[in-house]
Amino acid sequence: MHSKKIKFTNAEKSTFFTTLRHRVDHYFSSNDLCKSGGNQIIYKALFMLSLYIVPYALILSDQFSNLSMAGLAIVMGFGVAGVGMSVMHDAIHGSLAKSSILNKIFGTSIYLLGGNAYNWEVQHNRLHHTYTNIHDVDEDITGKFLLRLSFQEKQKYIHRFQHIYAFLLYSLMTVSFLWKDFKEIGIFNRMAKSGMTKPFPRKELIRLIATKLAYLFFICIVPLCFTSLTFWEWLAGFFLMHGTAGMILSTIFQMAHVVEGAEQPEPDKAGCIENAWAVHQLQTTSNFAGKNRILSWFIGGLDYQIEHHLFPSISHIHYHALSPIVKATALEFGLVYNAKTNFGNALGSHVRMLKNMGTR
Repeated sequence: MHSKKIKFTNAEKSTFFTTLRHRVDHYFSSNDLCKSGGNQIIYKALFMLSLYIVPYALILSDQFSNLSMAGLAIVMGFGVAGVGMSVMHDAIHGSLAKSSILNKIFGTSIYLLGGNAYNWEVQHNRLHHTYTNIHDVDEDITGKFLLRLSFQEKQKYIHRFQHIYAFLLYSLMTVSFLWKDFKEIGIFNRMAKSGMTKPFPRKELIRLIATKLAYLFFICIVPLCFTSLTFWEWLAGFFLMHGTAGMILSTIFQMAHVVEGAEQPEPDKAGCIENAWAVHQLQTTSNFAGKNRILSWFIGGLDYQIEHHLFPSISHIHYHALSPIVKATALEFGLVYNAKTNFGNALGSHVRMLKNMGTR
């Protein structure tokens, strides 16, 4: 990982964010709105958690055929994705509720997915949201197994086929939580030398081990002990659930940053990015919001990634309304507002980027 602390150094361009923040604040004050999600996001969180927990309980009842059990595992996968995008993601950003206690409670839902709250907060909130699309710092584009998601990553022969097999690997995203969180201990400790992170705390290591064991007990031991499922039947259901969740989550996240028009700037030898942070977010992020409001609702407003990256502490329920403000301000300052017209357009752009990175 990067050995020097990265800094954003263009002070002149910082006036964009000052103006934008003033306009966004005015929108909330003039409409007497709270920046958190309010009751509607709490109801949504409970629905997403139910989409995960109810099929799990039905599987434990052992009253269904294997085919029905497989269907319930797929529904659980949608629940895992829904919790990931609409519950724990907002909660760990502190935008789900006005109450920090509620945010912390709902943030622990990541343990139901096999993940870890501390690791997510460091890797996603601090590193990805600050150093977006910077190789060797943003883990979302760095060091992926058999994938080249950054032009700074060493190209291998197999990468020329990555646009064909990438989505199979994406389906393993949530399964990888089981070992990736342990790997990140070393990454965070190395990055601590440059001051970009802190050394991994010992108390978090204890919590990491305890929550992984609790997850394995919940997702593996309990179904095998309380149902007639064989190990292989359980394993098939496990991968159906995680495959569904991983495919949804990875695809949604990749279409925000690994698409045409999303830049991958390199810091200079001193570790400086010649840009203001907010402008960097515009240049490295893309929207794919279209007319499908149901999709937007399910994926936690992550089709408005530009708004999310500029204002991660604001609940996703406001992004649709904020989008015209952000776009108009960006264009006023001569900045590009990178937005694909819909999901299909963004997906096609991502596949072309995979193919492009695999061949040059």
